[in-house]
Amino acid sequence: MLGMTGIAFLTLEVDDVDSARTFYDNAFGLGLGLGDRLRLRASSGPTTGFRGFVLSLVVAEPAVVDSFVEPALAAGATVLKAARKSFWGYGSVLRAPDGTIWKVASSAKKNTGAPVRTIDDLVLLIGAGDVAVTKAFYTEKGLTVTRSFGRKYVEFAGDPGGVKLALYGRKAAAKDAGVAPEGTGSHRLVVGGDAGTFADPDGFEWEQA
Repeated sequence: MLGMTGIAFLTLEVDDVDSARTFYDNAFGLGLGLGDRLRLRASSGPTTGFRGFVLSLVVAEPAVVDSFVEPALAAGATVLKAARKSFWGYGSVLRAPDGTIWKVASSAKKNTGAPVRTIDDLVLLIGAGDVAVTKAFYTEKGLTVTRSFGRKYVEFAGDPGGVKLALYGRKAAAKDAGVAPEGTGSHRLVVGGDAGTFADPDGFEWEQA
């Protein structure tokens, strides 16, 4: 149980659990602080296009980004946005073989010798149909807002070792990921937390952790 209302783990619904586990072991290292927060479950639920969310690995600096991106590509990920510097830092966006979109990013633009293959935060970014509506929904569920920019972006507090939740408009989230915003069917994601069992305004399902 978390010390505050939040997300303890995420369950990705994949066609083949064994192949997905092999990918994540090789790409991101399920033993590198991600294993307790990421679970896999078999599902053949139909899904097309953008699934409405992006998972982000937030790391210390560019070299750490590369230490995750390069093994992920070698393990079978495809590039949606190549690793590069921008005004906000350095990062890359990938699609895993199971279809999940991952962003690996750092706010730093220079390397200072931080340990590679180390994850600082895992963030679930939901592309909401209406950020204000979804923000109000999660606030009522007990999540605490730490950053909010009107109807554009919201970030909630998360416990150390858990998963942070953030909201972005659906079109903005898709653009940031480098994909079209259209999509139908299953999100192929179940959120495990201590807020109860429910579906949010965008159809994301939560189960009791």
